[in-house]
Amino acid sequence: MARIAVLKKSSCRSRDCGKPCMSFCPGVRMGDETVKFEEGSKYPTISERLCSGCGICVKKCPFGAITIVNTPETVEEETSHRYGVNQFALFRLPIPRPGKVLGIIGRNGAGKSTALRILAGEIKPNLGRVQNPPEWDEIIQFYRGSELQAYFENLSKKNLRISYKPQYITNIPKVYDGVVGDLIGKVDERSVAEKLKSELYLEAIWGNRLSTLSGGELQRVAIAATVAKDAEVYLFDEPSSYLDIFQRIIAARIIRSLAEIGKTVICVEHDLAALDFISDYTCVIFGEPGVYGIVSHPYGVKEGINIFLDGYLPDENIRFREESISFSRSPVTPKLDLKDTGFLLDYSGFEIELNSFKLKASSGVVNKSEIIGILGANGIGKTTFIKVLAGLLKPETAFSSLDSLKISYKPQYLESDYTGTVRDFLLSAAGTPILDSTIKSSIIYPLELEDLMDKSISILSGGELQRVAIAGCLLRDADIYLIDEPSAFLDVEQRFSAAKIIRRTIESKEKAAFIIEHDLIMCDLVSDRLVIFEGDPGRHGLASSPQDMRSGMNLFLKMMNITLRRDVKTGRPRINKLGSKLDSAQKSIGEYYYAPIKK
Repeated sequence: MARIAVLKKSSCRSRDCGKPCMSFCPGVRMGDETVKFEEGSKYPTISERLCSGCGICVKKCPFGAITIVNTPETVEEETSHRYGVNQFALFRLPIPRPGKVLGIIGRNGAGKSTALRILAGEIKPNLGRVQNPPEWDEIIQFYRGSELQAYFENLSKKNLRISYKPQYITNIPKVYDGVVGDLIGKVDERSVAEKLKSELYLEAIWGNRLSTLSGGELQRVAIAATVAKDAEVYLFDEPSSYLDIFQRIIAARIIRSLAEIGKTVICVEHDLAALDFISDYTCVIFGEPGVYGIVSHPYGVKEGINIFLDGYLPDENIRFREESISFSRSPVTPKLDLKDTGFLLDYSGFEIELNSFKLKASSGVVNKSEIIGILGANGIGKTTFIKVLAGLLKPETAFSSLDSLKISYKPQYLESDYTGTVRDFLLSAAGTPILDSTIKSSIIYPLELEDLMDKSISILSGGELQRVAIAGCLLRDADIYLIDEPSAFLDVEQRFSAAKIIRRTIESKEKAAFIIEHDLIMCDLVSDRLVIFEGDPGRHGLASSPQDMRSGMNLFLKMMNITLRRDVKTGRPRINKLGSKLDSAQKSIGEYYYAPIKK
C-alpha cells in the first residue's frame, strides 16, 4: 500500500502547540526522523517512506491538521500530480475523446478541478515529483499508449486550442469588468454571439457591466464566452451552478452541440440529472477530499453514475463509500392523508408587488411531517414567496398570519460576516449550552461538520458555509422550516446527505418544510408535494397551491419540454434525450413524470 500524508498548513499551529506530532511519534523517538522541521520552515515535514501509518500524530494534533491514509496498490505508480510535500495528490487523469462529452463526477476536494486545470494547460503534471518535476517529453512518455499521449504532445507544442470555463465565475469581473456584449464580441471566434444571446436569454443584460450581474447571469455569460471561442477542446467546471432547472437544460444542450460538431468536451457537474443528460461517458473521481483523488477508468454514462451511487468499482474491486445511495422505486409519492399526519398550517392566497415585479400566490394547506418542494425559474418569485411565509415581506392583500407559528429560515445567499466559530453559531441556533450526542449523530456528523467546529465562519468556503447554514436552520426550534436552495455549492454525496437529514428532522419533529431547489433529483428525493411557479421571470409570477408529485412534476416538466424516467437498476430519475423514442412516447400520453419501470 502507498501511504499519503497531508498537512493542512492553514490549520497547523506547530510553533505554538508543543509539537505533539514529533513528541508522540514512535519513529521520531527511535531516531528515524519520521516527523521533522526543515531549517527555516514553520511547518513539520512527514516522511511518507518512514511513516508506519500508526495514526498517533493524527490523534494527538490539537488542530486536526494531519491526515495519513493508505491508497490502493493499483494506483501507486500512477501519480499524475502532487502540489507539494505532504500536499494533495491526484492519481491518473480523465481521458478526453473528440466528438464526445466526458462527464466527471466526484466529491468536492477530490481533484476534479485539478484534473481540468491540467488538461487546460494551467498546471503542468509533475507525476508526483515535487523536487524534480519532469519535462514534457517525459510526461508524454509516461502516458504512452493512451489518448493522453497525443493530447499532451499537442498541448506541449501549443497546437491545441482550449476554451475553459472555470469553477469560480465570481472572479470573472475582477479580470474583465466591461459590458456583456463587448466581452462576448471580443471572444466570438465562431460567429455565434447573436445565437448565444438568444438561446441563453442574454438580451436583457447585453448592455450591462459584468460587476452588476447576479450569479446566474454571470454563469450564462461565462458559458457563452466559452462556447463562442474557436477551440478543439472545451472544458466546463460546474456549469449548472446558480442556474435554475430550465437554464441548466438549455446550457446542457448548447454544450452537447459542441461534441456534435466534433469538438472534445469535458464537463464537471454535481447535478446528476444534468450530468446524465449532457454526457456520452463518465469518469468517477474518488478518494479522501483534500488528501488524494483517483480517477477511475471511463464508463458509459449510465454505468458510471450508477457505480458512483453504489460506491463500488467492480473492475478494480475498490469500495470508496461504505453505503450506496438508493432511491425509492415507487413512481409517485403517495398523497398524505390529513387523518394520518395531522393538520399544521393553512395559509391564504396573497399578492405582493416589488418594484416592477408582481407575485400572486394561491392558498394552501400543509400537514405535519410534510415537505413542500418549490420549483420554478430564477426571478419568478420563489424566494419572495417564502420570505412572505417567513414574515420578512408583507403582501398588499390580506394574508392569514403565521405569527402563532415559529419559523426557521435559511436564505438563498449566505453571509459569512458572523464573527464567531461554527460551534458558537450552532449552539446559538440550538439554544443549548452543549451539542448532545443525538444532535451530533443526526446532524453534525452526517453534514461533516466535526472538523469545522472551531473554525471562524468568516473563513469558510461556500460548501462549508452551506452545510453550517443547513445545520443551524434545522437545529432551531420551529414549526415551519423554510430552506432556500440547500444543494448550492454541495457535491453529490453532500446533497444526498442533506436531503436525508432534512427528511429525518422534519419527520422526527412532526413539523413541516418548504424547500426551493433547482436539482431535480434532490427535489424528487425530498419532496412530498410541490408548489409550481409559472409566469414571466422578472415581471410576474404565479404560485400554485401545493399539489401531489405527479400533477406538479407533469406540469413543471411539460413547461420545460422534458420527460423523466427511472433507472432500471437504481431507481434514480433520468432525463430522456430530447426526441428519443421514450421521450416521444411519454409526451404522447401526457406522462412527463416517469414511465413504468420495465422488469
